[in-house]
Amino acid sequence: MKKEMNTDLFATGSVAKVVLTNVVPSVISMIMVLVYNLADTFFIGQTHNDYMVAAVSVATPVFLIFMALGMLFGIGGTSLISRTLGGNNVAKAKHISSFCFWVSSAVGIAGMFFIWIAMDWICNLIGASPDTIDYVRQYLGILAIGIPFLIISNVFSNILRTEGQANRAMAGMIIGNMLNVVLDPIMILTLGWNVAGAAIATVIGNVVAAVYYLAFYLSGKSMLSIKLQDFSMKNNIPLDVFAIGIPASLNSMMMSISNIVINKLMLAYGDMAIAALGVAMKVNMIAVMLLIGVGTGIQPVLGYCYGAGNRSRFMAVLRFSTLFAIGLSLVMSAVCYFGAAGLVQAFLEDDSALDLGMKFTRVLIISGPILGVLFVLINAIQALGAALPSLILSVSRQGLIYLPLLIIVQSFADSPEMIVAVQPFTDYLATILSFVLFIFAYRSHFPKRQIGEHTIATVEE
Repeated sequence: MKKEMNTDLFATGSVAKVVLTNVVPSVISMIMVLVYNLADTFFIGQTHNDYMVAAVSVATPVFLIFMALGMLFGIGGTSLISRTLGGNNVAKAKHISSFCFWVSSAVGIAGMFFIWIAMDWICNLIGASPDTIDYVRQYLGILAIGIPFLIISNVFSNILRTEGQANRAMAGMIIGNMLNVVLDPIMILTLGWNVAGAAIATVIGNVVAAVYYLAFYLSGKSMLSIKLQDFSMKNNIPLDVFAIGIPASLNSMMMSISNIVINKLMLAYGDMAIAALGVAMKVNMIAVMLLIGVGTGIQPVLGYCYGAGNRSRFMAVLRFSTLFAIGLSLVMSAVCYFGAAGLVQAFLEDDSALDLGMKFTRVLIISGPILGVLFVLINAIQALGAALPSLILSVSRQGLIYLPLLIIVQSFADSPEMIVAVQPFTDYLATILSFVLFIFAYRSHFPKRQIGEHTIATVEE
């Protein structure tokens, strides 16, 4: 089979073309993830049982934690592979991709059994109430079956982009998520399986997406590998994958943990407040997911430029991407703010939940205008392989900044809106921090030395 190597565009294509060629499929992939998330909540909402909506909202952080484990290998592997391909070391890139496949598969299988064994403990931890706990158990028990496939699809939807296969990465996301969306109304409403139907549709979608990605690697068309004989832990592969993967994974895990904490705080205001917050977060994801797509789309390009030692192209890609992200941020912020009423009404029936949902949505989107810059800088830091700045940013945004602020505000503010407002305030602080950390990472990982009139970039191995 002829191998499809499309990395030449990373090195020689125009900046606008290389960015848009990788960002557009990534953004479309994120739209599909968004559609899937909204569809689950929408069709559960059509049961006219807001306790089911609340149950899915409560269970979502668990799902996100396992997505975060996929990011450990997906983002960590992407960063290392793109830098390795930039240095023209295809053999090592194969070892890295095989390592990511086999270890992430083992983690996924372990996660599946963990959910089944620790179900009651998990339900209590995430704040399931007596009215929602049976729905949460049902949802998570089925969802566990798909955890290995969720992790595999999350890993390789990222790694595929390192070899210029952004369209294939997008296709897998579209196939899996569209299948989920099609199955949701059938299983939730037509068959009357409710939250169990939503979970089954999710599992099937993840299985199909994972099989699609694995079929590409087994076809022999990829320059990378998932073969066991290519598995290797030599040359610091685990350490280098985890150096970026753990901070990226921690960031997602901290988001899940912070969701659990805010759900437990919202419990004081009732299940309808939790349902309203869950819907508001999903509406806010309309902006967030698209902007995440911009960041993840450019990371392989930036990593390739770094691995090739091309400092000027790295900065040109970063500048174009930042401007593109700012424009998209402003547009999506306006859509979410002015469309809040109509969007929230599609998911909730209860008047009190509906009112809170609109308020929460408009509070959360306050940070919309700067989120694009934040996600671009996060991915730029990861592309440089800057482990310490990545780690600092990951534990700070939803951890060291968000959680203490959340506890402080909750202690003196008897208002759910004030509790929700902690997130946008945190995002502004995190954006400032990400800028400072990027400058530090860029100067330390991409140093330059002047020789006559030329600037020569030196890349650390």
